Amino acid sequence: MAYRNGVYAAFDGQGKTNPSESDIRYFNILKVWAKGEDFKYIDSHQKTNAVRDTSKKETLKRALRERLSNSKVMILILSNDTNYDRGFLNYEIEKALDDYKLPLVITYPRIEGEINKQWSTLEKRWPKALKERLNDKLQKDLSCLHIKFSKEEVSRALMYMTVHNKEYIGPRLI
Repeated sequence: MAYRNGVYAAFDGQGKTNPSESDIRYFNILKVWAKGEDFKYIDSHQKTNAVRDTSKKETLKRALRERLSNSKVMILILSNDTNYDRGFLNYEIEKALDDYKLPLVITYPRIEGEINKQWSTLEKRWPKALKERLNDKLQKDLSCLHIKFSKEEVSRALMYMTVHNKEYIGPRLI
C-alpha cells in the first residue's frame, strides 16, 4: 500500500497551453506558498514521473491514478471558467472520491464575502462528477469542505482534511 502523504491538486486547464490563461495559475500559487515555512504541502504530482499533455490517454490516466493513490487529500480549484464536462477533471474527481476515498478541499478563487451565503453561485462552478456526488443523498461517507482560495484557509483545511482524519463528513461550507 502506498504511503499517502501527498496533496493532489486538480483544476480545469481550460484546454489552454498558456498557464496564465487557465486555472493552472492557482496550482502554481500553491507551489509558491509551499516554498514558505508556514504552508505545509507535499505535491502528489512530484511523486511520479511527469507526463506530457500529448501522452496517450491511458498513460495519463495511469499517472493520475498513481498520484491519487499516494495522496491524503484533494484540493479542487473551481473558478468561473471551470468547465462542466471537459478534459480529465471529472475523471480525477470520480477516482478521488469513488476509488481512493479522498476528502476534498474545494476552493473557490475570486469569491468575495461570506462563502456560506453563496451556495447557488458556487454550484455553477461544479464539474459534472462533483455535482452528481454532492447531490447524491446516498454518499454519506463523502468528506468535503468548501473554502475561499486563500493561503490561510487552504493551510487550515489541510491540517484537518486527510484520509487519516476526516474531520468533516458530508458537504460543508465554512
